[in-house]
Amino acid sequence: MDYEKLVRDMVHPLVVYPEDMVVKTFSEEEDKVVLQIMVNAEDLGRVIGKKGRIINSIRTLAYACGARRGKKVEISVDSF
Repeated sequence: MDYEKLVRDMVHPLVVYPEDMVVKTFSEEEDKVVLQIMVNAEDLGRVIGKKGRIINSIRTLAYACGARRGKKVEISVDSF
């Protein structure tokens, strides 16, 4: 499964500057995938959401997709 595309498709509608958005896989092991979302500083609040609700929802969906294949998915968010 392409976790980068999954996360990119969820985050893309949220940001004002989609050309600045980058989703990278840092490590993909047998049972764990680590992703990082880089967005424009002005979009950081939109991706995180009030009290972290939006990023937690994205993490929950990605974790559920990974669990079906026996993988844990970790996502971090940062800005340029």
